[in-house]
Amino acid sequence: MSDTVVRASELTFAEFPPASREQWLALVSSVIKGAPFEERLASKSYDGIVIAPLYERDSGARTVFGRRAGAPWRVVQRIDFPDPAAANAQARHDLENGVTGLALVFAGTIGAYGFGLGANAPLARLLDGIALGASVAIDLQAGPNAAHVARQLADAVERSGVSPAAADISFGFDPLGHIATAAHSAPSWRDDRPGFAARINELAMQGYQGPFAVADGRVVHNAGGSEAQELAYVLAAALAYLRALEASGLALRDARRMICFRLAADADQFLTTAKFRALRKLWARVEEACGLTPAPAFIAAETAWRMMTRRDPFVNMLRATVAVVAAGLGGADSIAVLPHTAALGLPDGFARRIARNTQLILLEESNLAKVADPAAGAGGLESLTHELCVAAWSLFQEIERTGGAAAALEQGLIQAKVAAVRAEREKAIARRKDALTGTTEFPDIAEASVEVLAPSPLAASPSPQGGERRLPCLRLAEPFEALRDASDRVLERTGARPKIFLANLGTLAEFTARASYAKNFFETGGIAALTNDGFASREEMLSSFKASGARIACLCASDAVYATEAAAVASALREAGAQHIYLAGRPGELEPTLRAAGVDTFIHLGCDLLATLTAAHEVLNAY
Repeated sequence: MSDTVVRASELTFAEFPPASREQWLALVSSVIKGAPFEERLASKSYDGIVIAPLYERDSGARTVFGRRAGAPWRVVQRIDFPDPAAANAQARHDLENGVTGLALVFAGTIGAYGFGLGANAPLARLLDGIALGASVAIDLQAGPNAAHVARQLADAVERSGVSPAAADISFGFDPLGHIATAAHSAPSWRDDRPGFAARINELAMQGYQGPFAVADGRVVHNAGGSEAQELAYVLAAALAYLRALEASGLALRDARRMICFRLAADADQFLTTAKFRALRKLWARVEEACGLTPAPAFIAAETAWRMMTRRDPFVNMLRATVAVVAAGLGGADSIAVLPHTAALGLPDGFARRIARNTQLILLEESNLAKVADPAAGAGGLESLTHELCVAAWSLFQEIERTGGAAAALEQGLIQAKVAAVRAEREKAIARRKDALTGTTEFPDIAEASVEVLAPSPLAASPSPQGGERRLPCLRLAEPFEALRDASDRVLERTGARPKIFLANLGTLAEFTARASYAKNFFETGGIAALTNDGFASREEMLSSFKASGARIACLCASDAVYATEAAAVASALREAGAQHIYLAGRPGELEPTLRAAGVDTFIHLGCDLLATLTAAHEVLNAY
């Protein structure tokens, strides 16, 4: 091209030579030096879906229709304050500041997370001053008390003078969700099914439009399940509800409008977007199999509980933002954001404001909802959507072959499959293959405490047993938070945290990388790393170690320095009183020599961080 300025309208893109995939692969091969492409650049989801680094445009893809083009999703704020008067004040403040929907979360339900309204909370007080017309959507999350709460809400609507047909209420009946998560015995679906349909028919006869039942995927997501498992479960649950409503005498075309879905949105942006798109395609397939013309289902989203952390909670703001972007682009009809301090306790006004404004900024300043299905035609997202559909449909069929969602839960099929994925996920986090920023990466052991209105009553969840019949509710950071809690207790008791001495060998350039790695490694578990700028002599290092009061030490240097100095230094540290000696890096052929000299543990990429830190706490008697 000449130096003449070219206007954008004059570009034809013929100025750029076309590039083929083969050319790109050739360039990639030269960079990775002939290593297997699949091993170096492709990854796999927990459903075994291969995720490539580059996709071509899918020119034959069709738009996945959901939310009306250009229409914003519903901005929902959770109302979970136990006191009705305080909950009312929260709700009114949220509505005055941009919220268009309220999720009334009752204690003991799937998404309560330690708090929530009481089953007998006076809804008249809770809803005082709140218009119950179509301008404010109400999402009831009452769990096993759904029928009781629904009657209370219907009474409140009647007293307000609003027509039931004008009220925008999702009643949230989800008996299968209760069966899946109940710690104690719950009514069987076989016994509850007629009553479930009767309660919904009663509300429909009063004029309410619903939806009345919800297939809630959070039960699988909170338990550590995969995207396909969550999709398969909600399909099976929704189909069970559809059958129950049809058996009560409703036509399928009417019954399907009474069911909605809820999915968790997490920080894996592409998989989350693909998951929401896949659900629409999958449910359309179910509707076709029922002889119905597919119609867009209502899909609610809530940012994921399992990705929340108590340590460095401000990172939760970033995770939630990514999750909202992903769900919004995936076509969610409504989104609720867990405040960033939710894992610590009952969020205060600031945390709720951030949760609310996360959505408002993305809608009003980023215009994220202006394009219908922006993922359409994008090769990567189309491929992920298709692969999730295939994997979820296969599992859905397996659930159906057992007799449906209730039978699959009764037989433990769903629980076993979720437990297998959870074990893989926990292993990946323990080895830092999956990172939790602020917890397993870049910890700040001196972080300031964050204010909440009341501390969380939830204790760290023990690892579920193999035979457990319920789906547990876990956060992925909990095992590491337990180590940090142990460190805090030592600090409170003694005035100092558990500590490790970094024996930095050689020059600054020779030890800095591994010293930084070791500091990050041990402080993830609340063990303060006593670092330094190196030592002029071995005697100076040993003197510094003795003065530090540390009982464990970690050697940090380059491989070349390890070859000449590590064994002697390890032996000297052992004689100086080190109870356990670590070395940052892989030992290679030096391992027998180093172990003989006193090195107990080698820390490196891919090692089991959680097991190593737990053992270090035991050496230090930090528990």
